[in-house]
Formats: sequence, structure tokens, C-alpha cells
Amino acid sequence: MSAQKTIHVGGEWRAAASGAVREIIDPADADVFAVVAEGGAEDTDAAVAAARSAFDTGKWPRTPTPERAALLRRVAGLLERDRERIGALESRDAGKTLEEGRVDVDCVRDAFLYFADLVMNESGGRVVDAGSDDIHSVVVHEPVGVCALITPWNYPLLQASWKIAPALAAGNTFVIKPSELTPLTTVALIDLLTEAGLPPGVANIVTGAGDPVGARLAEHPDVDLVSFTGGLVSGTKVMRAAADTVKKVALELGGKNPNVVFADACSTDEGFDTAVDQALNAAFIHSGQVCSAGSRLIVEEPLRERFVAELARRAGKIRIGRGSDEGVECGPLVSRQQLARTEEFVETALKEGAVLRAGGERPDGPGYFYRPTVLDQCHRGMRVVREEVFGPVLTVETFRTEDEAIALANDTEYGLAGAVWTADPGRARRVAGRMRHGTVWINDFHPYLPQAEWGGFGKSGIGRELGPAGLAEYRETKHIYQNLAPRPVRWFAG
Repeated sequence: MSAQKTIHVGGEWRAAASGAVREIIDPADADVFAVVAEGGAEDTDAAVAAARSAFDTGKWPRTPTPERAALLRRVAGLLERDRERIGALESRDAGKTLEEGRVDVDCVRDAFLYFADLVMNESGGRVVDAGSDDIHSVVVHEPVGVCALITPWNYPLLQASWKIAPALAAGNTFVIKPSELTPLTTVALIDLLTEAGLPPGVANIVTGAGDPVGARLAEHPDVDLVSFTGGLVSGTKVMRAAADTVKKVALELGGKNPNVVFADACSTDEGFDTAVDQALNAAFIHSGQVCSAGSRLIVEEPLRERFVAELARRAGKIRIGRGSDEGVECGPLVSRQQLARTEEFVETALKEGAVLRAGGERPDGPGYFYRPTVLDQCHRGMRVVREEVFGPVLTVETFRTEDEAIALANDTEYGLAGAVWTADPGRARRVAGRMRHGTVWINDFHPYLPQAEWGGFGKSGIGRELGPAGLAEYRETKHIYQNLAPRPVRWFAG
């Protein structure tokens, strides 16, 4: 199998300078299905130089806003055209179901359309009243410069779009490093950007490992901003590496997300069915490999046994398999390492006293599959409750009072997302208001809107993606003060 030229620098596809390659593994059967260039520091430096030149002397940062917005809309159209092809590639690369891959492409399209509309609806700047007709004072926003974009393996294309679309809308150039495990749809997106007419050097990609590629991007003196989505340990390394050059940093580092269910939400058969169904969706979509996964079920004590019994019954019926196969509801984990990590978490939890209600094992056959797992009688002292598993593992905790529910929901060093289920509107508002998480759903789980900011409190990161704040991450703010009638100040007598 020949290697693809997956490093894109200055408008040209190339192999790694070292000639190194990496095999891309299909997680459904552990077979190699693609070979890509394995970039290094030399490739990264070349990509940054191309982005730097395109920003400093190229036309993109000075392209009128309507033209930039039109290009983003063309990209959205190309994504719609290629929905089946790219959705299938995302499904195979990341192991998710084919339908999830298609939905991801739709969400990527929506992100490009949103940021195109956002920049088109902006005013030319904010006029600041200086108290004199002789002074014209305005605050404007300009592109930050060269952006380093580092994306994760669980939503490769979606996370790339949340960075690329606002970066381009603001007039920046960029170098993107996708996860070495799932780079293929990001490579495909760069092709679409070129087809849409993006000038050479504006969009660059280096496929390769976090060290050296991501590390070099974070420390590079010609990079003005680094936006990273991934794990906490890697994110703190990025922040340290960026500190010496005092570049802008945005981090989205995941979460340990509570799904709080009050008994009154389940007082009817319909309410009970909905809450159980949504608890399954919260925990097991994409085999739990979601930064906002509702992996901590916190259920009111009188409801616990009935709720968990039904949850475990349905979890045991989830159909796992290759994402493109008919009827499959849950795909494999992304890698052998992720499978081993998930197994280790479950083994430790059982030793610490958790009660296995469903799953807890690999199925027979090839691939990195793990059955959806429900662990009952969990508590905050357990590692599986404190740390991200990033696998199909749901823990169950219980509460008796509203205050106790809120305390449990907030008892995490993360703060990305959470949900509350209740039939009481007053309680819903109180609990949502007190939950220390960047997104709180009431009687729902997982939906997001491109026009609403996404990000978290605590160790879930800094900065926001999506929404107006997501565009602001890729801009510098400048105050321009013009004296229309200059005259001597006479501060000094001479």
C-alpha cells in the first residue's frame, strides 16, 4: 500500500521530509487501510513559514469580508456535495457509525455557514465617544495572524471545522495538525478549501505525532495563536510550550459530565422512557468517546433501582459492530490503547466496589470493541468517577436532596457540560444556574448550536469555540484614536 502525500505546505501536497510514514488502522478489524506521511519538525517549520508568508504578504488577510464569507459558503456547498464520501471516511477512520459520520459532515457544513453569516452581519467597528467632536475613536478587530490548530481523534472533521471556519472568517492563515490516529477527513477538507479557491499558503496541514509536530507548533515563535482540543495532560504541555512566546492559547480539554435525574422527571411512563433513552445516548454515542459524554449518571435514590435496571437491560441490547454495517448502533474504540485503557478502568472500579450491571467485557472477534458498560453503586472516591475514560462506561451515583445533587454534579475538576432532568421548572432553573459547567441541558443531552459558545470551566479548558466568542478567539482588538484638530499641548515650557 503506497503512502499518500498528506502534508500540505504552500499549496502543494508532499511527503514527509524524512520519508517517514504511518499506517492508519481500521478500528473495526485492526487492519491497515491507509498509509500517510509522518511529518516532523522540518515539515512543521516549512508549514509555519508558508502560513507566515501568506499572512504577512499574501492577500487573504486583506480580502474583503464578503469574499471571505463567500468562500466559506462554497466550502459548505462542497461538503454537502461530498457528504456520503466524507461521512464514510470519517466512519471508517474514527470507528463511528456511518450515520454519525454523515451527521458530522452536516455539522461541519453548518459551522462554515454560521461563521460566514456572522462576519457578514458585523459592523465596521465600535465607535467610542471621546467627549469631543475633534476626536474620532473606534475599536476594530483584526486577524491574530498564524494559527496552530491541533485537533483530537474522536471528532476529527468536526473539531477541525470549529477552528478552521472562524480562523478563515477572521482573515487568518493556519497550520493544522490532526490526530495521528484519524487524519484522513482533515486531509480531505484541505482539498475542499483549495477547490473553493483559498489562496496557497493560507491552509497548511502536517500529519504526524504530537511530539514533534504539535510540540513544535506550540513553541514556534512565528505562530501567533495555538488552539488545542484533546486531553488534559497534553493541553497543559501545549500551554507551557506556548508560554515562552506569549502567544494566544485556547484549550478544550474534555470533561467528566454529570447527568442528574430527579424522580419527578420519571413520574409518567413517557418521562421514564425518555430519561432512560437519553441516559443511554449521553453515555454511549460514539462508544462514549465524546468530551461531553454523560458518563456520570446521578439519580435520585428512590428511582435508582428501577432506572438502573432498565438502563442496564437496554445497554445490553445495543448492537455493536463495524459502523458501516446495517443496524449497528455503536462502533469500536479508536485504538488498541484506548481499549486497554477502558478495560483497566473497569477492572479498577470493580476492585473498588462498583457493581457491574451490564457489559464489562470485549465481544469475541477482531477489532477494538467493548460492550456498553453500566457500573452501579459508585462514589467520588473511585478513579472511574473522577477521570475521563473515553469509552462506553457509565457510572451510577445517587442523591436524596437537591443540594446533594448539585454538590455531586459540581464535584469534579472539570466543568464542560451537564444535564438536569426534572418536571419542576423552578428546580430546573435553580439546578442549571448552580451547575459549574459551560453547557447545561435541561431535559435533554448532547445538542449544541453553532451560534452558542462551547467550552468549559475548571480543567475543561480556557476560551470558547463557536458563537461570537469563538470568532473573537481568532482576532486581536485594536483601538484607533484620531485627533482631527491637532494642536500643541504645551506640557513643557520650552
